[in-house]
Amino acid sequence: MVLIDSSCWVHFFRRRGDATIRGRVAKLLETGQAAWCPLVRLELWNGVGSESDRKILREHERWLPDLAITDEVWARACVLAGRCRAAGKTVPANDVLIVACARHHEAELEHADAHFDLLLKL
Repeated sequence: MVLIDSSCWVHFFRRRGDATIRGRVAKLLETGQAAWCPLVRLELWNGVGSESDRKILREHERWLPDLAITDEVWARACVLAGRCRAAGKTVPANDVLIVACARHHEAELEHADAHFDLLLKL
């Protein structure tokens, strides 16, 4: 299973999105490895501007696996945030929670955001 971050979904849903990222997301969808989590869905819904985009998201919600953000995920996120602070790094809380969710569910993370590179090293 691979949790796909909104930084990749944005490219996938845009006609002019980065072709390499679009290809990676398409491959994960084709092989049945793709997943998202409630926070990624929220980030996408927050950026939706048209009815056609809303329709696409609703369709994906019907079949795309959703990795739950449980109490254990929140606990992992707090630990990871503490590691970031101890390393003198500040990253968005959303990214910390998404990494914690992927780790909890033993999923890989597909992203196009440098914050995740840092978080995945901690």
